[in-house]
Amino acid sequence: MHPLTRYMPILTWGRSYSRAALGADLIAAVIVTIMLIPQSLAYALLAGLPAEAGLYASIVPILLYTVFGTSRALAVGPVAVVSLMTAAAVGQVADQGTAGYAVAALTLAFLSGAMLMGMGLLRLGFLANFLSHPVIAGFITASGIIIAASQLKHLLGIDAGGHNLVHLLESLWRHLPEVNWITLAIGAAATGFLFWVRKGLKPLLLGLGMKPRLADVATKAGPVAAVVVTTLVVALFRLDESGVRIVGAVPQALPPFTWPVNSLALVQQLFIPALLISIIGFVESISVAQTLAAKKRQRIDPDQELIGLGAANLGAAFSGGFPVTGGFSRSVVNFDAGAETPAAGAFTAFGLAIAAIALTPLIHFLPQATLAATIIVAVLSLVDLSILKKTWFYSGADFAAVLATILLTLVYGVETGVSAGVIISLALHLYKTSRPHVAEVGLVPGTEHFRNILRHAVQTDPRIVTLRVDESLYFANAHFLQDYIYDRVLGDKAIRHVILQCTAINEIDMSALESLEEISHRLKSLGIKLHLSEVKGPVMDRLHRTHFLDELDGTVFLTQYAAWTALTAEPQDRPDDGALAAE
Repeated sequence: MHPLTRYMPILTWGRSYSRAALGADLIAAVIVTIMLIPQSLAYALLAGLPAEAGLYASIVPILLYTVFGTSRALAVGPVAVVSLMTAAAVGQVADQGTAGYAVAALTLAFLSGAMLMGMGLLRLGFLANFLSHPVIAGFITASGIIIAASQLKHLLGIDAGGHNLVHLLESLWRHLPEVNWITLAIGAAATGFLFWVRKGLKPLLLGLGMKPRLADVATKAGPVAAVVVTTLVVALFRLDESGVRIVGAVPQALPPFTWPVNSLALVQQLFIPALLISIIGFVESISVAQTLAAKKRQRIDPDQELIGLGAANLGAAFSGGFPVTGGFSRSVVNFDAGAETPAAGAFTAFGLAIAAIALTPLIHFLPQATLAATIIVAVLSLVDLSILKKTWFYSGADFAAVLATILLTLVYGVETGVSAGVIISLALHLYKTSRPHVAEVGLVPGTEHFRNILRHAVQTDPRIVTLRVDESLYFANAHFLQDYIYDRVLGDKAIRHVILQCTAINEIDMSALESLEEISHRLKSLGIKLHLSEVKGPVMDRLHRTHFLDELDGTVFLTQYAAWTALTAEPQDRPDDGALAAE
């Protein structure tokens, strides 16, 4: 494989690009473009940026992902959670509406892109596996609630702020007497319409005899209809003069070239937020990409996805945007619309470029309440409180982690929430692996299989204890295994052999090796031999590079059944006085 092909997947799928794929990609691009125009404007509003920044963040980044990404259905651009995190991070270093705020957003995208690109080149895609999916689901649920609450001020036509639910609700309550009733009417009507479109429009159109594909396009165009109607109403009746807040003048141009970094101090202030945005953005994107790829038996390369998303964010930084990632809703729409290759994303970018040039004057009177309604309807689909019920019944530790993440996010904001989510995920992993499941096993009669003595009727020998450790051995669980074995053998004078069945042990680190040596010496002093069985090849290779096997008092058996056969065939004996004394 040519090195360029490894880092530019377009060179692979582009060679076999067909006319049929072109047709499918064009149809998907039209549908996604219709959906993405109001979404892009809305998410720019959520990020605290001018509306055009949403369009800019959806053009160059998509083109770059088309070249470097591996998913054939992922639609890259602004998303709700990352937009909220952008507002929270940038709001700490600059005031909204200032040039410094826009520069800080560009810098955030640049740092995120550089981090993602660096992790991709270092092949660190596996790091996403360290984030607990229930914890991430809890964070996204809490973020969805905060996002919806943050948009209520636009529905009510009041000034309110805050980066956590407590401050938002407090601010909303304080400004409630200032409600603009015309704005509320527009926002409530748009919200109700968009909810109805999601659930009721397609069945209605199908009932009227419309073809499924056309009905699907009409449903996806629901937000556009809300934008058009409310914009016309505000323009015709000049409701902006009655206090209805509008988008206002939007530059009629393609994305400009922008320079993201203007000071080292700003980089230092935004480094941690950029890292958190990179982690959350990558996890959300790779989850969507892998889910959609599995439906078509396609493969996603996590390391190359890091590069693709990194390139997309760097593109946003140099073209007037803000941090982006793969969005769930638009990617599903892209997939359902029949996108065959990443070229669908490129066609979407061209559609958005046309919109940026030709359509921006038409959204001058677009009420901010309509964009807020678009965000609220989109993010409420992310809120899944059932995760609490699921984890409650399945795992107490997972439930505690999810609940803590949700509460911390709601009370202290998204940055604290995502930081807590990362820390809790790692702590949960360490906790679970530091106390591995250890089963004492016996022989299933008439077979060569060994099972847990507490779950099955098995044969045992009082002289032999076989322990199956269902986890790799490393520094965090080495002493746990020591204590477990000592507790099991002390006081049982009949035991002459302890067998560690290593079926599930994929690695033994240095700390665990030292613990095994200590276990072997301790058991030897008690007149007990330590044996190993079913040791995997890579683990055995490492053990051969040490003195452990030379000093081991027992034997390394190929299979557990071989160990059982050999040790049960030994003649019965009585412990001598020395052994008794040692015990």
